[in-house]
Amino acid sequence: MVNRQKILIVDDDSNIAELISLYLTKECFETMIAGDGESALVLADTFAPNLILLDLMLPGIDGYQVCREIRAKSAIPIIMLSAKGEIFDKVLGLELGADDYMEKPFDSKELVARVKAVLRRYKPAPAQSQPQDVKCVEYPDLTINQTNYSVIYKGNHVEMPPKELELLYFLASSPNHVFTREQLLDQIWGYEYIGDTRTVDVHIKRLREKISDHAGWRIATIWGIGYKFEVRQ
Repeated sequence: MVNRQKILIVDDDSNIAELISLYLTKECFETMIAGDGESALVLADTFAPNLILLDLMLPGIDGYQVCREIRAKSAIPIIMLSAKGEIFDKVLGLELGADDYMEKPFDSKELVARVKAVLRRYKPAPAQSQPQDVKCVEYPDLTINQTNYSVIYKGNHVEMPPKELELLYFLASSPNHVFTREQLLDQIWGYEYIGDTRTVDVHIKRLREKISDHAGWRIATIWGIGYKFEVRQ
């Protein structure tokens, strides 16, 4: 029997949480509900979900802090759910490491579609990989391995959510090639992603905070166009 993928639903509104659980159960997902931030952090470890649906307005520890704490130790996909539809709230959610953001009220079919889309994009390292299957690029003081989702910078492991690592790997795999924001959005988030190019800028900003410019390479902005991984000869 194939193991069902597990979704942790974090929402203090039990009616909404139960309704979401019903939709996902019909799609053959296994679900668990947490009604507050503390319970969510516990279940993120014990339930070991494949994805978390995280409401922002929670009693006690709010959704932003839950996202921070999970991101400090895990790259598990997170979709934020909120009645807040302002650009600031969406950008903050993405900056904290969320993979997607949905504004309440939302359509059940769209929610399920986004859950499936995020899960398709998130591909943890396989248990065993043959050397020829390894996706890895190396530069001075930087190794990006998309096979086991690891980044080593100046000898230290750098924690990154999946999208950040995939974006960095994609750019570094084509040195000095300029990509528009639209191209990067399509390549990393997929055509089904419902968002704008600001998402790319947010992730580039987070990458630069973790990886500084190097004498031999950098993530360069091409004003009015997009970005490139610039390798200096």
